[in-house]
Amino acid sequence: MSKDFTIHYETADHVAEIALDRPRLNAFSVPFLEEILSSFRKAAADDDVRAVILRSALDDIFCAGLDLDIILGKSGLEVRQFLQKLYTDLWDIQTKMGKPTIAAVNGAARGGGMTLSISCDMILAADSATFGYPEIDLAVLPAIHFSHLHRIVGRYRAFDLLFTGRTFSAEEAASLGLVSRVHAKDDLLEEARKLARVFAAKSPTAMRIGRAAFMRAADLDYTRGVANAVEDFCNIAVTPDAQEGLKAFLEKRKPAWK
Repeated sequence: MSKDFTIHYETADHVAEIALDRPRLNAFSVPFLEEILSSFRKAAADDDVRAVILRSALDDIFCAGLDLDIILGKSGLEVRQFLQKLYTDLWDIQTKMGKPTIAAVNGAARGGGMTLSISCDMILAADSATFGYPEIDLAVLPAIHFSHLHRIVGRYRAFDLLFTGRTFSAEEAASLGLVSRVHAKDDLLEEARKLARVFAAKSPTAMRIGRAAFMRAADLDYTRGVANAVEDFCNIAVTPDAQEGLKAFLEKRKPAWK
């Protein structure tokens, strides 16, 4: 079976770039996510790489989250196997990366796309980029973000974003502390490369040890939160409301909640 995606992996000036290319939305399939994780592992293992940029090869889309057929009609065990990759494996890889990672968000980031971007050390966003946690509108939960979002933006603003499911701008994301820097869309990639070169010019030993210390200090029991998030997502994904919400979205109709 041929792949319906490409992960572009290139290195230059001690910087690795991982570009997501799965038209139309960079939505996660299991093979797509597995190759993203494999690319991160490749960058982590390469001593010549001192910084990593995660970006999209698609115009106006960073990542729209996961293919709904990953959870539609699936058992709790099947959902859990996917979440092991998206939540646990991604977090483990990023924690042990040993070098800074930068998400360059050029367009829409939703759901799992938020998980992917926020796993990086910094998020640079185009001024036209948008963000959101739409899971609640499908009767599922952005469970992993319960572990950390309130620590970044505050309890009440986190509740707003997670439980309204609304879309918000790059400017609002920056004002909340969710995005590191905002740039004009045409300048975003070059600005990400400039920042990566700043990191790459520093002592790789100091960056590796310093980043590990930073990750330990910033963890705040996040590892246990990941395990809880897997349980919460699996518990909600198999409910009749979640299955109805997913079907309604695909059929472009309003859900009929029970």
